[in-house]
Amino acid sequence: KIGVTPENIFPVIKKFLYSDHEIFLRELISNSVDATQKLKALASMGDVKGDLGDLTIRVSADKDAKTLTVTDRGIGMTADEVERYINQIAFSSAEEFMEKYKNQAIIGHFGLGFYSAFMVADKVEIFTRSYKEGAKTVHWSCEGSPEYEMEETTEQRDRGTTIVLHLSADTLEYGEDSKVEELLRKYCRFLPVPIAFGKVKEWKDGKYVDTDKDNIINNIAPLWTVKPTEITAEQYKEFYHELYPIGEEPLFSIHLNIDYPFHLTGILYFPKINTEYDSIEGTIKLYNNQVFIADNIKEVIPEFLMLLKGVIDCPDLPLNVSRSALQNDGFVKKISEYITKKVADKLIGMCKTEKENYEKYWDDISPFIKYGCLKDTKFCDKMNDYILFKDIHDKYQTLPELLVPVEAEKKDDEKTTEDAKTEESKSDDAKEEEKEPERSTIYYVTDKAQQGQYIKMFKEQGMNAVILDHNIDTSFITQLEQRNEHYQFKRIDADVTDALKSDDAADLTEETNTLSDLFKKTLNNDKLTVKVESLKDADVASILTLSEQGRRMQDMMKMYAAGGMGGMDPNMFAADQTLTLNANNALVKYLFEHKDSEHSGMFAEQLYDLAMLSNQPLSAEAMTKFVKRSNDIMLLLTK
Repeated sequence: KIGVTPENIFPVIKKFLYSDHEIFLRELISNSVDATQKLKALASMGDVKGDLGDLTIRVSADKDAKTLTVTDRGIGMTADEVERYINQIAFSSAEEFMEKYKNQAIIGHFGLGFYSAFMVADKVEIFTRSYKEGAKTVHWSCEGSPEYEMEETTEQRDRGTTIVLHLSADTLEYGEDSKVEELLRKYCRFLPVPIAFGKVKEWKDGKYVDTDKDNIINNIAPLWTVKPTEITAEQYKEFYHELYPIGEEPLFSIHLNIDYPFHLTGILYFPKINTEYDSIEGTIKLYNNQVFIADNIKEVIPEFLMLLKGVIDCPDLPLNVSRSALQNDGFVKKISEYITKKVADKLIGMCKTEKENYEKYWDDISPFIKYGCLKDTKFCDKMNDYILFKDIHDKYQTLPELLVPVEAEKKDDEKTTEDAKTEESKSDDAKEEEKEPERSTIYYVTDKAQQGQYIKMFKEQGMNAVILDHNIDTSFITQLEQRNEHYQFKRIDADVTDALKSDDAADLTEETNTLSDLFKKTLNNDKLTVKVESLKDADVASILTLSEQGRRMQDMMKMYAAGGMGGMDPNMFAADQTLTLNANNALVKYLFEHKDSEHSGMFAEQLYDLAMLSNQPLSAEAMTKFVKRSNDIMLLLTK
């Protein structure tokens, strides 16, 4: 027996190398793959003669013997190589080990990967024979203490390496077939060398029995390693279901492939996204040379891309550093920026060349794109002109397309020559005051059913509005306004536009004063402003409007209150309301003419609630009163 320094490295390995014990199997298999790939490379250069034979890596678990075995037919090792790759690490003191390997990549480093076995095993054995002519079998064993045994034997073993793990009492689960296969499929399902775990089973005579066919658990040529030009749409879908057996069809995919300044491949899928953006997370699997590393590494994958699913394989990723270091790593930031750029390029390309498909997908992907714009300014800059807005006619338009009609109207209203002369005669101070750019207004709807009355009026007057009915939309349009001074968004019920009013300029001062006093007295609402206007649609009796900024403030306070922000009262910043009564409506005329009637207060309350219902739901108490009042009004008809 040969001893090593008293400062044993094994406790360091368990704490320093890995936070998750199950990683050991990934490391052992990765070493076997590396040995097999090196053998292939040597054979291609003529350094290995003859047929290489079956290169399948074989894994077996023996529950009774409490062992787990991994065998490959790679290059194997001589006694000198075992000394270099295994023993020299063992000779390191804990301090030397930390200093030497703290900046080393773990995957692909045979010694480090091998020692991960001691996280689950009391004893580990190696049986290895080099591919070199005349090489002898080397047997190495260690029980996780400062001593190990190594000897050359005359045992005629095959070329390659076999590692036998004698499992610890608290890790016997790794001797269970089901557990081992679970780990193999998780970490090794796309490794480039076939990995066999037992035999394929078939149902025979009322039970499952082994066949002669190896149970290969991995796909050695996953789709992201194939050229995009050689892949069909159906193959992309099949691979998606290989990754995610349970779930709906993906909408579409993006194939990533770059060789400089780093190597990265992968496929990202857009899943169906139709619920709240902040409660969804896809699963992007990160690989290193087809070895599974982790799901959703936020330091590598931009936060908003977490809504996507798929695979990214980046052999150049510095896996040996901490996550905090990854956050500040310039190389990692370039990877993140590249992925973002490719996603934006794909979406822009679809909008330009596959507009019909882009529109078909829009309702599902819009929360993702808007969330991305909020989180990433570069992504927002690229996507700005390719964000679609669905209007009240169920047509999709980009922001530039929405603004064209507004600009056209401005041109139609250009000043006459006389107006121009008047403009020239203005003082410099007056001109300076008018330099503030006039914002074009884009009207929007948050609830087609709730705001149906306003939509009807807009359609009748040839006006348009867009549908913004997702929780993310308020933040999104606020950001758009902050980034561009030429337009603003207003909810369709934020004001009564001139286009909805009659052309006659009748003086309605008396009606306004009279009905304003009646409504304020009846409703006891100091924040209510009452106006009387002549609207084109005589069927509309009343319209309730809330200022855009007031509503946004109110919505924000409600959001804070819902999130438990300090018990704040969401009604503290209740928006001022404006009730517009239609002078052309018969009911409003009747109310004005019978303002002193015993039922005038009841009619006023009813008109207010009807207007409110077209703006937002009534409270439970208000709805109860509304239903009773409706019954009372109908009873009046029976008298």
